[in-house]
Amino acid sequence: MFAIIQAAGWPIYLLLIASVIALTLIIERSLSLRRRRILPPTLLDEVIRVYHAGKIKPEVVEQLASNSPLGRVLAAGLRNVSAPREVMKESIEEAGSAVAHELERFLTTLGTIASLAPLMGLFGTVVGMIEIFGSQNATGANPAQLAHGISVALYNTGFGLMIAMPSMVFYRHFRALVDSLLVDLEQQAVKFVDIVHSARK
Repeated sequence: MFAIIQAAGWPIYLLLIASVIALTLIIERSLSLRRRRILPPTLLDEVIRVYHAGKIKPEVVEQLASNSPLGRVLAAGLRNVSAPREVMKESIEEAGSAVAHELERFLTTLGTIASLAPLMGLFGTVVGMIEIFGSQNATGANPAQLAHGISVALYNTGFGLMIAMPSMVFYRHFRALVDSLLVDLEQQAVKFVDIVHSARK
């Protein structure tokens, strides 16, 4: 492996840094965007039971807010449970915007790496081509320099594509997953608002 890195020349180090960052972000987002962590399956029912029992104490609301992203949205609704429907919905929407921002964290970076990696590989290819042309002299080409230039060009192109393809796949997967989670979160929040206001009538 070290021999390949040496053969690929100094531009490969930029790609290695990009690959480490991409892998770190993929692992972090895979752990952070688990559905059960974002939308605990029984949480809405538990909050509705607490509401019907009239046990809405500040410590209960704080505990709910620290439970999960869904908990934070429902806690915003509970804090304004006595307010008019519009006020309650507005507070839930504000909490939902903060949650959406948190779920989308690092996705831009991953998308940037997916777009930039082929260009970084192309940059390495250009460096390799420069070395190839630099190996030409009046007596002909230096075979060692020529071989090194070709190695730099091909290894960087290949490595750039190797980073870009999985990064793009995971970026699109995470974007679709976040959109799906936000739709489910919104539906549960709307259901909670409807239950609270139908109980008042």
